[in-house]
Amino acid sequence: MPYPTFDRSRLELKPLAERVSDMTLADLKRPGDPLPEFANPKIGVLAGRIRVARERGAAVILSMGAHVIKSGLTPYLIALMEGGFVTHFALNGACAIHDFELALHGGTTESVARYISEGQFGLWQETGMLNEAAKEGAANGMGFGEGAGRYIAEHGFPHSDVSLLAAGYRLRVPVTVHIGIGCDIVHEHPNCDGAALGQTSYTDFLIYAQTITNLENGVFLNFGSAVTGPEVYLKCLAMARNLARKEGRSIANFTTANFDLHDYEDYDTSHEPSKSDAQYYYRPWKTILSRTVADGGESFYIKGFHHETLPRLTEMMIGGIPLSPAGDIPL
Repeated sequence: MPYPTFDRSRLELKPLAERVSDMTLADLKRPGDPLPEFANPKIGVLAGRIRVARERGAAVILSMGAHVIKSGLTPYLIALMEGGFVTHFALNGACAIHDFELALHGGTTESVARYISEGQFGLWQETGMLNEAAKEGAANGMGFGEGAGRYIAEHGFPHSDVSLLAAGYRLRVPVTVHIGIGCDIVHEHPNCDGAALGQTSYTDFLIYAQTITNLENGVFLNFGSAVTGPEVYLKCLAMARNLARKEGRSIANFTTANFDLHDYEDYDTSHEPSKSDAQYYYRPWKTILSRTVADGGESFYIKGFHHETLPRLTEMMIGGIPLSPAGDIPL
């Protein structure tokens, strides 16, 4: 090979005990805690749609970026899983790392500004155990999410009760992890096996596509993932619709929602912006809110911090809100 490659064996990895973690178990927020002030009637509509979807046996998918975990909201995600309200969780690689570290170490999230200056960003010994989980998962024909959940559960991580990955393994609910090689800190580590990452994450991609074959009359939620979430969902939906068309079915009547901080609530997001508009390049708008529901679905954009929106939606679900006779909005 004519090009030199980086020698990972020369890297210095330090123990997590020497790292300052910006988020710890003390920052977790749990169902039953007082809710922050936040009001948006669309959340009530979504709660109703989710209940109807589950009554009909349709998929309810929650896609998310890592800040949901970093905001201390895993207990709410687990409550949605345990209640049967969400049937599939789709994560990026960073989500898995924060979940893994929290279960193992009781803390996660490092100061990028500090540790990139020191040349230490991401180079923590115990975090690299996630690479071992990927190897074991690959050897057992598992996806990345299932393999990581199994690793957490079977290795007795002290805080596995707050791990979404471990909960998915325990409850047999798919938690898929969609990795971009080079995007995550564990890819820096000498024990990273690119083949294992590719195999397990691709298995998760196929699991995700299979879930989306059941999205008719269902609900797709995206919390804060601006690139990975929309892009992987788009490809899985294309595959699912291709198969549905061959079988004489359609996947068109479903609800999508995007939760983020952009000021889009006064826009008509059901139509994608023109290519001359900078908003066109925000994937959740054109993919989640416009293109994929253009054949009969409906979309909602909800502005708010994750610690405002996700707990409120969860409390509506686990609190048993009665539905209207139409079955689509809470009374």
